Amino acid sequence: MFGIPGKQAVTMTDKAAKQIAKLMAQGGTQGLRIGIKKGGCAGMEYTMEYVSEIDPHDEVVEQDGARVMIAPMAQMFLFGTEIDYEVSLLESSFQFRNPNVTDACGCGESIKFKDADELTAEQNAE
Repeated sequence: MFGIPGKQAVTMTDKAAKQIAKLMAQGGTQGLRIGIKKGGCAGMEYTMEYVSEIDPHDEVVEQDGARVMIAPMAQMFLFGTEIDYEVSLLESSFQFRNPNVTDACGCGESIKFKDADELTAEQNAE
């Protein structure tokens, strides 16, 4: 597990926790797994999937009935991220406020992260 002892890898706003708990109840799942994959014009994309079993290597974050699992390869890149849920006239979606992102494409679908060595140094300084 990556991170600082006693500090959650990610946090959720009340809106995000409520929506995740609602999705868990509707789908009968253990929660949502968040990860990253290569793709998009900025280089990386977030992934979200329903989970029926918790992987022992996932970092688990629970809040107000919501459960999010962080895939092992994503833990370093998502540390310090706040997950929000926003509803607008045209769409509703989860938003990631990630301090590790250095750039994002114009459509907001892909991101670029700080160098892994830089991330490790910053997180060890906390």
